[in-house]
Amino acid sequence: MKDSLLRAFRFLGLGFLEPVVRLAAGEDSKKNVIQIFKKVLAPIASMILFLGIWYTGSKSLYNKEANYAIEKTRSERGDAESEKTRDCIASGDVSCQPNTLPSPKQVWNSFQLLLEDHRQISANKEAFIVKTSALNKKRLEQGKDPIVYTGRPSFVDQIKTSIKTVFAGFLLAFLFATPIGIIIGLSETLRNSFNWLIQILKPVSPVVWLLLVFMIVKTLTKDSTGDTSYIISFISVGLCSMWATLVNTAVGVSSVDKDYINVAKVLKLGTFQKIFKVILPAALPLIFTGLRITLSVAWMVLIAIELLAQSPGLGSFVWEEFQNGANDSNSKIIVAMFIIGFIGFLLDQIMLTIQKLISFDKGSDV
Repeated sequence: MKDSLLRAFRFLGLGFLEPVVRLAAGEDSKKNVIQIFKKVLAPIASMILFLGIWYTGSKSLYNKEANYAIEKTRSERGDAESEKTRDCIASGDVSCQPNTLPSPKQVWNSFQLLLEDHRQISANKEAFIVKTSALNKKRLEQGKDPIVYTGRPSFVDQIKTSIKTVFAGFLLAFLFATPIGIIIGLSETLRNSFNWLIQILKPVSPVVWLLLVFMIVKTLTKDSTGDTSYIISFISVGLCSMWATLVNTAVGVSSVDKDYINVAKVLKLGTFQKIFKVILPAALPLIFTGLRITLSVAWMVLIAIELLAQSPGLGSFVWEEFQNGANDSNSKIIVAMFIIGFIGFLLDQIMLTIQKLISFDKGSDV
């Protein structure tokens, strides 16, 4: 039971819980207590410290902003009005609260409000579907398009859209970069011929890729009446993020042990057999490292691309809240920041788990 639990925790990236399991099984109490302190209690303490610094900083900025508002009112409208401003701020009225860095509690409250908003929007969608089901059935029988819900997406809907976009971009990067990386990796001449192009295009900004893709897609879809922002977004994400996979695949293929190649020659394997049975398995650790980097980069650039392309997703959510400037907008932006970071972490763990499943290289959890 213990060994199975340990293997499961390591597989899921929860190796820091290993000393807890070993202590519960009665192994070396002193050693495991020390390890629990290092791997479990110390990180929890750092989280508490982070929240404490955050709360203190937000409180300090709040007080500074409040004092500024009071003093500004005094200088412009007199003492009586400044006292009214002070009383309004003290009362907690949202209409006069300083708009600055939100506290952890405010961020948590905004997170709950966003979830409640999602539940309300989901209920409205369900009611709309029920209300229009009979009419849509008739429209379909007549060969017409059904009436669809066009209300605003919820925060959760925008998360789903961003995840869908990043996986579409990642798939594009994988399908484009991996074959090219294999071909270039097999030929030193090709590597030397195209290295200059890779080195020039690799550091290009997501903004430039977005503009390039926009030019091409808009030209190709000039007569289309549909929204092309999603297509522009995922293609831009794929082009921005594919370079790590391309380079790592080429390096992995080109650095395969020559003994493996010689064995393939002795066994008289064909070109494709040699690639799929010898070269790719040996290069898989480096290829997966490139894929993990590609997915991480794709998720990072996605937010900026969604913001610029005005396509649905977390990027546009952050920009809309910034433009909105409401009292709780800052809190919602911080919620989005944590969600973006958490999803990025999960995506990396998913890639690491897949790598462990299909690769012989089990040594690294980094």
